[in-house]
Amino acid sequence: MTDEAMGPVAVLIDCEDWQKFEQLLETPIVQTKENSNFAKYAGVIKLTQYPLEYQKQIRDEWD
Repeated sequence: MTDEAMGPVAVLIDCEDWQKFEQLLETPIVQTKENSNFAKYAGVIKLTQYPLEYQKQIRDEWD
């Protein structure tokens, strides 16, 4: 976690809660047909620029 100035902040977590988090992170995520059908999103986003050209443009701004 970070504060308003994006500095790290220490957080105390109960041991039982920490173990639950670790267990959740170790549990594999199983995809089903219901949540893996991406065809319904085809054509939803209308792009005004080719994605690789946009990526190059943005990266050139970093220099």
